Amino acid sequence: MSEIHAETVGYTRNTMLPPQPPPQRQSGAILWLRENLLSGPLNILLTILGIAVVWYLVSGVWPWLANSVWRADGLQECRAIITARAGEGTTGACWAVIRERWWQFTFGFYPRALYWRPVAAFGLLFVAIAPILFADERRIRRVVLGVAAVLTLLAMWAVNAPDGWLVAVAAVMVGGLVLSERRPSALLAFSGFYPVLAYWLLWGGSLWQPLMVLAGFFVGWGIYRLVGRGAPILRMVAAVLAVVAWWLWLGPLVAQTLAAALPLAIAAVTSDTFGGFLLSITIGVTAISMSLPLGIILALARRSDLPLVKMLAVTFIEFIRGVPLIALLFVASLLLNYFLPPGTSFDIILRVIIMVTLFAAAYMAEVIRGGLAALPRGQYEAADALGLDYWKAQRLIILPQALKVSIPGIVGTFIGIFKDTTLVTFVGLYDPLKSTADSVRASIAWKGTYWEPYIFTGAIFFILCFAMSRYSMYLETRLKRGDSH
Repeated sequence: MSEIHAETVGYTRNTMLPPQPPPQRQSGAILWLRENLLSGPLNILLTILGIAVVWYLVSGVWPWLANSVWRADGLQECRAIITARAGEGTTGACWAVIRERWWQFTFGFYPRALYWRPVAAFGLLFVAIAPILFADERRIRRVVLGVAAVLTLLAMWAVNAPDGWLVAVAAVMVGGLVLSERRPSALLAFSGFYPVLAYWLLWGGSLWQPLMVLAGFFVGWGIYRLVGRGAPILRMVAAVLAVVAWWLWLGPLVAQTLAAALPLAIAAVTSDTFGGFLLSITIGVTAISMSLPLGIILALARRSDLPLVKMLAVTFIEFIRGVPLIALLFVASLLLNYFLPPGTSFDIILRVIIMVTLFAAAYMAEVIRGGLAALPRGQYEAADALGLDYWKAQRLIILPQALKVSIPGIVGTFIGIFKDTTLVTFVGLYDPLKSTADSVRASIAWKGTYWEPYIFTGAIFFILCFAMSRYSMYLETRLKRGDSH
């Protein structure tokens, strides 16, 4: 072998080279600039053009920002301050409108004495979502709950929350932080109860009414377990009918009886007072949390082998995706009452939430269906080989992988839902982008302010949507840890 190798190799070294110093390591800003911005003639040209565009934008906007006014009682006073400071004909931003009307952008026309209730509801939201979004990350969960507790209590103190409620919210948030350190799964019970608590804090009234709505799910689950195991369709239909009967007839009677025996109520607030970011967050969070499970059910129904189930799912998805959201909102606002029994009072915000949820669920179903279609057939065959039934196979094998693949599309749909909440302005609700800004400008003192409300609202939307995007990236990175490639 060595002779053959010697004949085929043109040159074989028989002496060792002397040791050489290691190559000089290159790092720093100069290397980064050379590799990323100045690596070739085209990149150099694009870099110069980009710098010119940035300079043009900054040079045009900076004087307007540099002459900002934060304290004034009206637009005319803002302009007088800018003229006295920078000279005649100079323009500047009048951020005093945000300073004076921040409460309107945030809470709409919600009673000022009750601002602490939306603040408490939003702060407790982090306790509810922490065991779901950060189930495996104790450090992140600790930071999120700690920061949320401090900011919530400070905000409640700033808006003059009653001492009793301040202590109660502090106890819940501190208790949630302690429980998340020892047994995070126990917080899921609070996550299930949070919708009832949030509704009660935001709208007020008797606590027994939302509690009976929650009890309806337990009634349905009990009926589902009691009906014969050999008829899954019959069990599902019986459970749904039991829930509807409880919500329409039995639940209200039980709520009235309990309210008479033990009144647990706070001041009621009507939906027409909701506005600003309070309205957008309420609609957005509710639609996001409800559209995901509904989208999963629709995606599974569209891939079902049962012709009727598949036909109904396809009809619903294609109809919703073929109709603009604004048309559905008009249906919720104007036409839905015509199909309800006479004298029925159906809250406008609830109607909008239902329509936005259905709209988002149709798009969510297609995103999840793409994730299901991306899985190889072997995953389904492996589930069959293990002897798993349909629902166990979906819950343990299929859906975890499909949802993992679909994370970018799911979060993109969430962001679209949240931004689309501004369309509620067309059905008479005070969204933060247009209706609230118009109501601020309706005042003589701030008539003429234009860019400042839009920039402020856009910045808040960007922060919230960017946070969702960053969480999506974090979730993708965490779920990739188990990949073998």
